[in-house]
Amino acid sequence: MRAIVLLFDSLNKRYLPPYGATGIHAPNFQRLADRTAMFTNAYVGSMPCMPARRELHTGRYNFLHRSWGPLEPFDDSMPEILKQNGVYTHLTTDHQHYWEDGGATYHSRYNSFEFQRGQEGDPWKAKVGDVDEIDGLGRHKNPRLARQDTVNRSHIPRDDETAFPQHQTVSGGLEFLRTNCDSDNWMLQVETFDPHEPFYAPQKYRDLYPEAYDGPHFDWPDYRRVSESTEEVEHCRREYKALLSFCDAQLGRVLDTMDELDMWNDTMLIVTTDHGFFLGERQWWAKMVQPFFNEVATIPLFIWDPRSRVSGESRTALTQWIDYAPTLYDFFGVDIPEHVQGRALGPIVAQDDVSRRDVLFGQHGGHINMTDGCYVYMRAPGGRSLAGTEDADDGGSGGPGASGSPTERDRSASSEHRAVGPFNYTLMPTHMRSRFSVEELSGVELAGPFTFTKGLQTLRVPARRHPMIEEQVTMLFDLQNDPGQLNPIEDEKLEEEMERRLVAAMKASDAPTELFERYSLGFSSQG
Repeated sequence: MRAIVLLFDSLNKRYLPPYGATGIHAPNFQRLADRTAMFTNAYVGSMPCMPARRELHTGRYNFLHRSWGPLEPFDDSMPEILKQNGVYTHLTTDHQHYWEDGGATYHSRYNSFEFQRGQEGDPWKAKVGDVDEIDGLGRHKNPRLARQDTVNRSHIPRDDETAFPQHQTVSGGLEFLRTNCDSDNWMLQVETFDPHEPFYAPQKYRDLYPEAYDGPHFDWPDYRRVSESTEEVEHCRREYKALLSFCDAQLGRVLDTMDELDMWNDTMLIVTTDHGFFLGERQWWAKMVQPFFNEVATIPLFIWDPRSRVSGESRTALTQWIDYAPTLYDFFGVDIPEHVQGRALGPIVAQDDVSRRDVLFGQHGGHINMTDGCYVYMRAPGGRSLAGTEDADDGGSGGPGASGSPTERDRSASSEHRAVGPFNYTLMPTHMRSRFSVEELSGVELAGPFTFTKGLQTLRVPARRHPMIEEQVTMLFDLQNDPGQLNPIEDEKLEEEMERRLVAAMKASDAPTELFERYSLGFSSQG
């Protein structure tokens, strides 16, 4: 048996034709949907990039215990365990976070790996002295990233799509397929950073979306509220669409090769992304804004399983990134490690599962979110509820809770619990692009062990605080009657039920005890 896992980053479900999008040139995503089982209730788990990758490896939630960081010494890594059981694993990627401090233990879990350079602010090409920034990049808050990306782009001409890191990443995957098409027992992970910002695409895909815009170029929104004009927002969306169409073309290359090499009889295919992305909806850019509405929280997922051969059908079962590791273990006949929280999706591809399942998602320190597919409960630090928020319209305004300005009642509840965490529990104290500082580690304590740390204690390190997270409020949405999450509801009995189930789900994840106090959940009295 063989498996291909094709991962995109920041691929918006609502921009894909199989999920109802119009005006988007993405024929290969429709072709993919016609050939696979398409999941309509796939959710994020731990946000954003590397927390999600840790879930891919471990099949466990990350965000309750730590923020961005490497695999831990006690983590069970799916590619490594497959490797130990005779399944060859290969990674080809242009996702530069694997080569930073906070992601440095992931790629070495595979038998082999290759890295294509040049995405975002990847410190790739060098230029000493002044750099003429591309118009529109200067507004990005990180000048180092903007400068480096400008240098990188000078080596990736728009008229040569083969020079783009995504194209080279997929080419590496196709080389692996052609080299190993007659071999058995391997897993190939093709992972591209696109369509993550900045939205830099070959010109031929930009030409698919003509525009009359004559303002400043803008293809790299920062993680903040929209301050641009309507015309600039539409221009940025056009750049995103062009990059998505480039992704579609690379997906087509993979599907063409599977056709050519007759791989559908014994090769599983999983295609998904880590999260969605705000492109001006609710007056927000990007994804690291609280709360995580479904524009960010729900993701596309397509699976072909040669055992059941289900194609052209939808599946409504709730799924997350914690499910991919057990899915691959099951497919290759490898025992699923004890502490995996996810479930194998092969049986669900064969026959949809409509039973209730409570799943968690969120960012370390932010809302602890839970959904069963019918309701979404967003529990904020302090735990106080807010319903009927102003500006709850269809996306032209802030939407419920989007302003980050809670009522005085909720502001006082939030400040009351500011002293309770959050903490990172780790033996690998690194942030995205740096190690934990001496100051951060000066007050470190030993904690644990947790049930999944194999008897090891961890460092308990105070986490960085984010004011926007600290000021958020709790909300509850009825997805059946309010799929756009425009009107948070007040229902005391329902909220008590959702709170009880949230406590049970957190306990099942062995959440740190102080989280129950931080979120006013009452550890000993419920669940």
